[in-house]
Amino acid sequence: MLTILAFVVALGVLIAVHEYGHYRVAVAFGVKVLRFSVGFGKPLLRWRSKASGTEFVLAAFPLGGYVRMLDEREAPVASEERHLAFNTQPLRARAAIVAAGPVANLLLAVVLYATVNWSGVEEPVAYLASPVPGSVAQAAGLRGGELVRNAALGSDELRPVRSFEDLRWMLTRGALESTPVQLELEPKPGAALRTVVLPLEQIDTQEADAQLLRKVGIVAPWTRPLIGALTEGGAGQRAGLRDGDLVLGIGKVDVVDGQQLRELIRASVRGTQPLAQAWRIDRAGQTLTLEVTPDVVRDSAGVTGRIGAYVGAPPQLATVQYGMLEGLWAGAVRTWDVSILTLRMMGRMVIGEASLKNLSGPLTIADYAGRSASMGLAQYLGFLALISVSLGVLNLLPLPVLDGGHLMYYLWEGITGRGVSDAWMERLQRGGVAVLLLMMSIALFNDITRLLG
Repeated sequence: MLTILAFVVALGVLIAVHEYGHYRVAVAFGVKVLRFSVGFGKPLLRWRSKASGTEFVLAAFPLGGYVRMLDEREAPVASEERHLAFNTQPLRARAAIVAAGPVANLLLAVVLYATVNWSGVEEPVAYLASPVPGSVAQAAGLRGGELVRNAALGSDELRPVRSFEDLRWMLTRGALESTPVQLELEPKPGAALRTVVLPLEQIDTQEADAQLLRKVGIVAPWTRPLIGALTEGGAGQRAGLRDGDLVLGIGKVDVVDGQQLRELIRASVRGTQPLAQAWRIDRAGQTLTLEVTPDVVRDSAGVTGRIGAYVGAPPQLATVQYGMLEGLWAGAVRTWDVSILTLRMMGRMVIGEASLKNLSGPLTIADYAGRSASMGLAQYLGFLALISVSLGVLNLLPLPVLDGGHLMYYLWEGITGRGVSDAWMERLQRGGVAVLLLMMSIALFNDITRLLG
């Protein structure tokens, strides 16, 4: 129920803001708006403004919306109202009205990111866990336990890293943009800082999936290798592990943090069979040895081991909060960065450098909406901001059925002095619909594939 509610609210807000952008600018240029609809199909709620005569509608099918304006191309217009029609407006007014929808989504993202920045969020401190074996981070000399003080993307200036989430975003950008990331580390409290460069351009980023940060090698903040809540009947409980056990070693390997422990558990299989190993644990000051045989599961990474327990203590947290202007600027920067990254990924998919599996549809969006809502308001607002950026960027693409396609028509009109002919308009519209339907089909197929495992 939470997933459905979070999804509906997210769609409603994003669509309403997008259409309000069109509506508000149309009214500002003196265009008569006949209907403002959030959703398609049968109206559930409707009311009419006495001042403007605009009909506001909330419809049954929530995947979209529209603003219908007075327009001679759609229906006859009385001569006394011709100056109120959309098609009679100057080129700059029509372009501004069309662009206002995507711009409204981008501005909403700035406000949402800024709101999260102002409110303050508890986030893990950027202490690094043990790097994934064979990863870029391990090859660069990281060992785990280092505190990332500053970081920079490519040739940019170093800037403070406020939290592990801040670091995760920079690493994601670096990997997807094939750009090295420079880290300034404090190996131990009070020790001299040292600099490490992660050559992320070496990583294959065909798919921006959950394995991306595993290729980088930095997937989680440092935590103590504690065993948490155990699943009833799981491998951990069967072996005699208890909540609060501190894992000292597995076999001949000393365990130093939660990330390393998770990796050792995942790797405790031989082919498709579980690998029984001796675990040394500290239980209330007493050292014990238990034989643990994991359950074998198949996930996106292949065949891995599981013990049915929460592995690793909660990370050290810090409150990340910005001042008014600083938070607003950071929100604008994040919106810009996400927009550019989205465009680059779309471009890479077009030329075949990135997999079409990166496209997501409504099922994935609904899933993430529910997850983020369950994590708290700040996480949900961040999710809304991300989707709002995506919606704004998508609508600016030069596809005839989208706002960006109409802007291309106006660009042609501005250059040649004449509009696109009706015949060409019809051809382009058909082509745009075909491309959009293809994208939607791929996205829905990807959704179903992800949900089925």
